[in-house]
Amino acid sequence: MVEDFLKEYAKLIADYPEKISTQRLNLDENFAEIIIYADKVDTGKLIGKNGKMINAIKTVISACKSKDLTSYKVSVKSLDE
Repeated sequence: MVEDFLKEYAKLIADYPEKISTQRLNLDENFAEIIIYADKVDTGKLIGKNGKMINAIKTVISACKSKDLTSYKVSVKSLDE
């Protein structure tokens, strides 16, 4: 659910939405990492100036903790081609 939301949200921001993909890694029982893979051009847009965009995304995702009691770590990585 959370990774699908992040994928669709990132597609709205990206110049190359077809290259956006997400991966969920369950690190612990109540802790997961979601990695957003994007084109090199789009990684800067997703992180934002001084990290403001990724912090806003993390704030929205932290609200999901109230529903499923899972904490999320969100990171953005560039696709290596």
